[in-house]
Amino acid sequence: MKAPLENYHVRMQRVLDHIDQHLDDDLGLEALSGVAAFSKYHFHRQFTSTFGLSVHRYVQLARMKRASYRLAYRDAQSVTDIAMDAGYDAPDAFARAFRQRFGQSPSSFRKSPEWEPWLAALGPLDNARSKLMQKTFSHEDVTIRDVAPTPVAIMEHRGDPATIGDTIQRFIAWRKAAGLSSPKTSPIFNVFRSERRPASPAEYRMDLCAGTDCPIGPNDEGVSAGFIPGGRCAVLRVVGNTDNLEPAALYLYRDWLPASGEEARDFPLYCQRLAFLPEVPEHETVAELFLPLK
Repeated sequence: MKAPLENYHVRMQRVLDHIDQHLDDDLGLEALSGVAAFSKYHFHRQFTSTFGLSVHRYVQLARMKRASYRLAYRDAQSVTDIAMDAGYDAPDAFARAFRQRFGQSPSSFRKSPEWEPWLAALGPLDNARSKLMQKTFSHEDVTIRDVAPTPVAIMEHRGDPATIGDTIQRFIAWRKAAGLSSPKTSPIFNVFRSERRPASPAEYRMDLCAGTDCPIGPNDEGVSAGFIPGGRCAVLRVVGNTDNLEPAALYLYRDWLPASGEEARDFPLYCQRLAFLPEVPEHETVAELFLPLK
């Protein structure tokens, strides 16, 4: 029984990957049922029963998620182009659908995103993806590296994690102005200084960092110079669904660390973002999680 179920999940996962890779293409029932190698007469019900929402709604939400990332973080792309990429023939139709979904017009969202309704609207999409993306890790997935110290520019996020998008938006703008917009030449890190869901949202703390050895001059954004210390680290690579690194962190702390005989060093868990939305499809996002060791 296990093998047929695993095969079924593999075929459904193939559909989700195909949607991610082909958001600009035909994603109707006939095309997607062919990707899954299921009967087109039953695929709609199979998809809905597996993921809790219809194929059409899943595709709409995936396109809207990509569009919202582009609006918030890619100001060089026009709203009209983003609307066309989201599958709409006219900006007005896109604006109506966007407002209905997120409670803001695209132009308003671009200027000042309201992240809490955005998170709520995309909840069904994230829940659907998580049904087949429960990651399991093994001891062999973890490597130990000697990491060199990395000088970084730091923007601190303090407060409700639902508003992290605002801090990211500000940090991207600052990086562009400072000439640090390319992750190939200026690596991107997140330093997790609190639990992902602290008892009070006000206690949430995370540092956004960009690698640079250039001096950090006075600025209105509160960006300061710092460094990520060198030393031995346990490293766990995560591919796909890297918005939520909690399962990987739990594995490192709960399973790997006690069995390894290692001891954690006095520096927080951090990650390096190697590939991320909207530059790559969601299932191709990559992050490496670093647990500093003594």
